[in-house]
Amino acid sequence: MTDSSGTRSLLTLLGIEKPIIQAPMAGVSTPELAAAVSNAGGLGSLGLGAMNADSARKAIRATRALTSKPFNVNVFCHQPARADSAVERAWSDWLADAFAQYGATPPAEPQEIYTSFLVDRAMQTMLVEERPAVVSFHFGLPSAEVIAELKQAGSKLLASVTSVDEAKQAEAAGIDALVAQGIEAGGHRGAFDPDTDDRLGIFALTRLLVRTSPLPVIAAGGIMDGAGIVAVLALGAQAAQLGTAFVACAETAIDEGYRRALLGESARRTTFTKAISGRLARSMVNRFTQLGNDPRAPQTPAYPIAYDTGKALHAAAKAKGEFGYGAQWAGQAAALARGLPAAELFAQLENEMRACLKAMREIRI
Repeated sequence: MTDSSGTRSLLTLLGIEKPIIQAPMAGVSTPELAAAVSNAGGLGSLGLGAMNADSARKAIRATRALTSKPFNVNVFCHQPARADSAVERAWSDWLADAFAQYGATPPAEPQEIYTSFLVDRAMQTMLVEERPAVVSFHFGLPSAEVIAELKQAGSKLLASVTSVDEAKQAEAAGIDALVAQGIEAGGHRGAFDPDTDDRLGIFALTRLLVRTSPLPVIAAGGIMDGAGIVAVLALGAQAAQLGTAFVACAETAIDEGYRRALLGESARRTTFTKAISGRLARSMVNRFTQLGNDPRAPQTPAYPIAYDTGKALHAAAKAKGEFGYGAQWAGQAAALARGLPAAELFAQLENEMRACLKAMREIRI
């Protein structure tokens, strides 16, 4: 699929050989995972959204020690949270019984545990200094000044978009390529405004962006195997981004409960929830999503303030052997996950692409 001029142009832009991108996945991805994918010819990624500048610099340098190939680093461009003590207190009261089951209490004053890239000058400066080959943005776009600094440093820029309007904003801002996030995707929705989301599926979104934007399109959402990659390339995407497909790889940072759920029956059911983090995200159905979906549940605090409480509940339950309160993000096709080392999974994806293309050539129209 890399012979077409369109696909080849994106691969040249990113400095990669194969149209396969590993999604960043903050808290899941590691230098080992990113390097394995990049060394195989794709684009590995690091999720820096939950890190400060020093930790992010260490992760970048650790990845560079494992690969000389390009890789992507991802940051969160959400609007900084607005605290609301009444909302936060009501949420803590709602979760108090769950905490009590594990001998714990909710944080008295939950904090905004992640600093948005929009206002994190230390992170902005660090990326300009480190000059990663690719920088990607989720939840929105940074300022024109920061974009200009990163481009001057030589980084190629990607942005997650969920609509044609967001794609137009990214194009106007000088972004180099679009990551089209379909509603099928696991993890947080990348909508610029969390209250405005067209919830387009990956097929519809890919075709809309291919027809309306001059920028290369990278399709993301529910893609788990080679046939899925071929499908989105046939729709006009120039690469596919896979997240959930890589989550069960040995190189990720997930805990045993997450891995067990993803490779078991739990992967057959996913749902959207704000309960875990305060922002809409697709997760496997677990104890936390059930709490959040209870019709009696109060409003969740703002992202990422709610995440402070959510992480505390998960830690308390996990200490007692219960993993069902974790952020077990997964896409709609999670049941197709395979627990392979990243290099083996990448090779399998390539084999599946070839088999799919061969089968397509045998179809007579």
